[in-house]
Amino acid sequence: MSTPELRWFKSSYSSSSNGNDCIEVAPTALTIHVRDSKQASGPRLALTPQAWTAFVASSADLGRHRSR
Repeated sequence: MSTPELRWFKSSYSSSSNGNDCIEVAPTALTIHVRDSKQASGPRLALTPQAWTAFVASSADLGRHRSR
């Protein structure tokens, strides 16, 4: 799938106090595409749904540990 066909949106898991630290995702049937919203034409990841689930879970765990 070429990039122009992807529908990007800001991840609901992405937030910061200044609003500049976010990722965008573009899900397809077989992959979840991820990019830095500040560098839309920069590097991108293509993850399997299982890898995306693990990424989100790991990120949530990091967030809980940092807030302690």
